[in-house]
Amino acid sequence: MTATLDSSAVARYLADNPHFFEEHAGLLGSVRLSSPLTGKTVSLQERQMEVMRDKYRTLELRMAELVRTAEDNAAIANKFHAWTQALLAARHDADLPRALVDGLRLHFGVPQATLRLWNVQPEHAAAWFADGVSEDARLFANSLLAPYCGSNHDFEAVRWLDDAASVQSTVILPLRGAGAGAAFGLLILGSPDPERFAAHMATDFLTHIGATASAALAALRA
Repeated sequence: MTATLDSSAVARYLADNPHFFEEHAGLLGSVRLSSPLTGKTVSLQERQMEVMRDKYRTLELRMAELVRTAEDNAAIANKFHAWTQALLAARHDADLPRALVDGLRLHFGVPQATLRLWNVQPEHAAAWFADGVSEDARLFANSLLAPYCGSNHDFEAVRWLDDAASVQSTVILPLRGAGAGAAFGLLILGSPDPERFAAHMATDFLTHIGATASAALAALRA
């Protein structure tokens, strides 16, 4: 009896014998396949071209996605560069907090931004950026091991924003020294758009903002 070959065995045979269609060239034109694209019956060569075109379209879409990602990253890098330039241009330590939050609003299009610091030098104790920080807010800052990004759950820190009632989504960044340790402040961003700062967002870039802000504001610490 002749053993019945299954499709896997046929596929293995063709893969192991790449010269099969050279020896049986007539099959290339006579084998008919059903096209999933048109529903019509096509030759083996035509089906192969369809497969290649489909792969090419997939590669084109992937390349376009990579280009968009590169362009987005370049735009973010340019914004970050402009923001850090504004920080470096601040002439006095006391000007840094205002330059920092104004730069975030200007260069990143953040609707609202503010910050609070504690354990600052005595000459800054009455400044706006050292005002109204409760012990709970400090404990909350110390508990943040990564940026918070998501919905506003009536955080005390969000109430420091000028129009806190309109904030639907927020970013809260702990400010820490170079050696980590306890936080010495909080940086808060807010938006009325509930999707602007979503919980599923990547936070790598926000971490860089927090680290840069921490380094810039370290001069104000006691």
